[in-house]
Amino acid sequence: MKFLKLAALLPLLYISSVCAIEPFVVKDIRVDGIQRTEAGTVFSYLPVKVGDTLDDDKAAAAMHALFATGFFTDVSLKAESGILVVVVKERPSIASVEINGVKDIPKDQLRDNLKFVGLAEGRVFDKAALDKSVNELKRLYVARGKYGVSVKTTVTELERNRVAVVLDVVEGSTSKIRQINFTGNHVYSEDDLRDLMKLTTPTMWTWATSNDQYSKQKLSADLETIRSFYLDSGYLEFNIDSTQVSISADRKDIFITINLNEGARYKVSDIKVVTQESVLSADEMRKLIPIKVGDVFARNKLTEAQKQISDRLGDRGYAFANVNAVPELDKVKHEVTFTFLADPGQRVYVRRINVQGNTKTQDEVIRREFRQMEGAWFATKKIQKSKQRVDKLDFFSEVNLETPPVQGTRDQVDLNVTVKEKPTGSFNVGAGISSSQGVVLTAGITQSNLFGTGKQLSTQINTSQSNQVYSISYTNPYYTDDGISRGFDLYQRYLDTTTTSISPYKSTTTGAGVRFGVPIAEDETMHYGVSAEESIYELTSGSPLQFQNYVNTFGSTTDNLLGTIGWSRDSRDSAIYPMDGKVQRAFLEMALPVSDQRYMKFTMQQQTWFPLSKSVALLINGEAGIAGGYDDKPVPFFKNFYAGGVGSVRGYEPNSLGPRDINGLYLGGDRRLVANAELLMPMPGSKEKSVRLSAFVDGGIIYGVPSNIPDTDGARYSTGIALTWISPVGPLKISYAWPLAEQPNDRLQRFQFTLGQIF
Repeated sequence: MKFLKLAALLPLLYISSVCAIEPFVVKDIRVDGIQRTEAGTVFSYLPVKVGDTLDDDKAAAAMHALFATGFFTDVSLKAESGILVVVVKERPSIASVEINGVKDIPKDQLRDNLKFVGLAEGRVFDKAALDKSVNELKRLYVARGKYGVSVKTTVTELERNRVAVVLDVVEGSTSKIRQINFTGNHVYSEDDLRDLMKLTTPTMWTWATSNDQYSKQKLSADLETIRSFYLDSGYLEFNIDSTQVSISADRKDIFITINLNEGARYKVSDIKVVTQESVLSADEMRKLIPIKVGDVFARNKLTEAQKQISDRLGDRGYAFANVNAVPELDKVKHEVTFTFLADPGQRVYVRRINVQGNTKTQDEVIRREFRQMEGAWFATKKIQKSKQRVDKLDFFSEVNLETPPVQGTRDQVDLNVTVKEKPTGSFNVGAGISSSQGVVLTAGITQSNLFGTGKQLSTQINTSQSNQVYSISYTNPYYTDDGISRGFDLYQRYLDTTTTSISPYKSTTTGAGVRFGVPIAEDETMHYGVSAEESIYELTSGSPLQFQNYVNTFGSTTDNLLGTIGWSRDSRDSAIYPMDGKVQRAFLEMALPVSDQRYMKFTMQQQTWFPLSKSVALLINGEAGIAGGYDDKPVPFFKNFYAGGVGSVRGYEPNSLGPRDINGLYLGGDRRLVANAELLMPMPGSKEKSVRLSAFVDGGIIYGVPSNIPDTDGARYSTGIALTWISPVGPLKISYAWPLAEQPNDRLQRFQFTLGQIF
């Protein structure tokens, strides 16, 4: 009402001012009352120029134009001997903006938001902007579940036509969801439906997820989850009629009511297909539909059928195929017939592959991983495989593909590859804490994308008391254009096990080798290598009798020529964030007959990821190893298998599992079995894919060497929780484990972490 009165009064002000001025020719224009505003700024807005005749209409227009700038609180016009005098009163400027009582929101963020609505130091003060600022503050707090927030404003006038603005905020307590109720549900209970939702009433975990705080976006996502659940269960006519969200009088409690209409459960009575036989036959199309006559309707199967048909057409070059499933409902029998219509559209080919975002990595490194070629027909599987291969390079934190159509054509698309570089050099650190050794550290430096060429250079320098390593490795993954890799290794290792769980001995090994990797299929590679090394062994007075007998028989210095052959297959969907697929490895190391020693050592590993949802996966890891001698020579004691610690059975000291001698010294063994199950999930409260929380169960056993202490035999198990973070300096994994089958003499190490290694 006040605004309406003011609006009605302004024209009267214009009229009274204008009526006081007789029409005259403007000889000059002068502006009085300005302090900060430049006279030129006023002239630029003034619709009257020197030489014009000022009359009532032009005077009213001039005043209206100056008021509209928002710079002035008062404007009047005067005439002095042919000079037009514009008298203005400027709005005050904001000298300072002070925000008090804010804890939940960073003040820098608040200032940016207030600046966006016009309230900032140096700006012209406007009451409307102040009101918008108050509303913006309340909006930010409401988004955080604090509906009881209050904001008091104080404006203090200062000298030189300035004001100081103070906003006193009382944040109040966070409003919590107290009840979530359903109406209209008959098939599923309220508890069943609430279990589908992320929003929940307060629990012991909601402090980390904030899922007990109402959010319109979260509620919308939960409603879609409930809708999908019903549609996947056969309720084709399911509908959410309405939702009511109410808040208590003290603004502390929120109540949500969801009104449902479940409808009847439908079964599929018939499946029909309509297709172009020359492109995709009806029989082939039917095989791609996982829905059978008599099945309960499930929308997820319907969506999967459309995707499979579309992908099959995409593999044949029809990038813009349109697949629809048209339902025919029998509401009496509660049956539905689906007619699948496949319109392949125009067959297209890829005109050009464009690579963007690779500021360091050379284009060739990315392009050579592509299975989709320029000038070839569009193929969905080849494009997906190309993305996976670029992803598995592990040079990028993001790999995105787009296939925009080429303007002016109907049969061409471009393939745009956008990558986001990540650091490929890493400083790798491993650490553990134990009562016997304290903190144990290892370190190394690796550059897996040397000068952007995709070649790898790795240097390890470990100067710990127990395990000194000086090594350098170089690998060219594309030694030939066919993808054959070649690598060289040069190393010297000094091992002193007197401070570890392994039975005490010392050794110095110097060697060099060459290795090759030969791809035999899309995801499979054979590995071959040969290396020569010299080893010198030194026993201590505490070394086990088995070790002493071996050195006495075969000497303390050995020269070996080692041959290796291996096989690996990697079908993971991603190397950055795997959710599905397998990694399989098999490796054989053999001391060739020209060596001083005669042994063979075989290891194999399989890791399988099972997706349980869009963000949760189950990882199953299994490892086995066996070693044996030939030509009547035993397996060297330093080639024994060990287990315990990160990478095998967490919760136990590294290498502390397995047989011991009569003095309790760990001997290792010639056979090894390790199994792990790990449930991987996003970190609650974190939106970063690079952070994963997991719960695990580990088990392992080492055997094959006679033991005189029966209670050290048998497998060991543990369970615990772990946190994995793909950090800028390498993968970080922290775990805390509880041993399940510990024996009195076992060495435990519940807390462990590694930086740069993930099994």
